[in-house]
Amino acid sequence: QVQLVESGGGLVQAGGSLRLSCAASTRTFSDYNMGWFRQAPGKERELVAAINWSGSRTVYADSVKGRFTISRENAKNTVYLQMNSLKPEDTAVYYCAARTSGTPYVPYLRMSDYDSWGQGTQVTVSS
Repeated sequence: QVQLVESGGGLVQAGGSLRLSCAASTRTFSDYNMGWFRQAPGKERELVAAINWSGSRTVYADSVKGRFTISRENAKNTVYLQMNSLKPEDTAVYYCAARTSGTPYVPYLRMSDYDSWGQGTQVTVSS
């Protein structure tokens, strides 16, 4: 497992943008698949986006395609989630996750695929 620390959440008006960051405390970050999940009140945690070890392959939830972009800087042990055109329904706690074992070549989609989680950062979009 690896320690993950998210930052960048906050309150924004609908149509605005935020960039979330997730810093990993590890020397082998480039070996990991990474993902962003979110959980709204009363709802299950869901995948937002996932990225493979190099950043060459990404996957997005249908609800955020075209608005959100996941990326990573392996030299900085950091994964990002750029969120544009935010909507009130994007309001949730956003969690960063890492998969530290197995093949790193494809993004992973399920919560159970990940073994390390951050503490979460709140994103609130006002209408």
